[in-house]
Amino acid sequence: MSVERMDNVLIVVDDLEAVKAFFIELGLKLEGETTVEGPEVGSLIGLGDVRATLAMMRTPDGQGVELDKFHTPDAIRFGPVDAPVNALGFRRVMFAVDDIDALVARMVAHGAELIGEMRYGDSYRLAYIRGPEGIIVGLAEQLG
Repeated sequence: MSVERMDNVLIVVDDLEAVKAFFIELGLKLEGETTVEGPEVGSLIGLGDVRATLAMMRTPDGQGVELDKFHTPDAIRFGPVDAPVNALGFRRVMFAVDDIDALVARMVAHGAELIGEMRYGDSYRLAYIRGPEGIIVGLAEQLG
């Protein structure tokens, strides 16, 4: 037995509406939103007295980004919101895009910060942007 596929990535957020709007602007779709709570949820994730709102976002090819807003217990922030890419832990999610210039311009107009961009030989153009709550998103445009 082995892994069949990646189902989703979880991002715990404080301002669920701002982060949903950010990912919608990137081109993801809101698949659904619900509130979960109770002992079964707490048992699954190792916390007591859990109540959280979950929003499932999907890329056009069906990959998932789950956004969770914890109401109880309160979310805990480790380190600064604008932690650098080399901070320990999951630091970014990357999406393939077809027009990196247009998307970066749109996201910056939407409030994202351009961290940096580069060309990787003749294969890719890459850009990193920072969205709400310090979320880092990588964008990759395949060349040629």
